[in-house]
Amino acid sequence: MADLLRRQSFNAMVCVMNDDQIKGAWSVIKGKAKMAWGDLTDDDVLRAEGSVDRLYGIIQRKFGDTKEVIKKKLDDVKLP
Repeated sequence: MADLLRRQSFNAMVCVMNDDQIKGAWSVIKGKAKMAWGDLTDDDVLRAEGSVDRLYGIIQRKFGDTKEVIKKKLDDVKLP
């Protein structure tokens, strides 16, 4: 019974996510994998790419925006 409830909860959670949020979740996973591989190979560039992918993924998953929209919003931010 508990397994059925967990499956229903998971299905309900997946149903409310739009395509961009799903892509964001995938970007988080991809970013973590790149970061781990960068650590293993001592590759700073790959580690940084992983951090960027993970950041985009977190924002995309949370707000459901496309990666291009997120990039534009971040570019528009004026830092002192």
